[in-house]
Amino acid sequence: MEISVELTLSPLQDNFEPPIIAFIQALRSSGLRVLENPLSTQVYGPYDQVMEVLNKEIKTAMEALDQGVLLLKMVKSDRSDYEPHF
Repeated sequence: MEISVELTLSPLQDNFEPPIIAFIQALRSSGLRVLENPLSTQVYGPYDQVMEVLNKEIKTAMEALDQGVLLLKMVKSDRSDYEPHF
């Protein structure tokens, strides 16, 4: 089963950029398809593989923060080729 996951990591601290950059770099090095935009990061691939990577990298990212919020949306399909029709 293919999935698409959208993630937004929001560290609740003054120096917020380094943890976000580290999280995105870890996702990029996973071998999964990863796309970024200014507001979120999308990860695409087989469910088990995506969830294994996310489980590890979310835990690592949260352990590095004093406080933080992670928003996650998941779709059951590979939406990596989505283009708006308007």
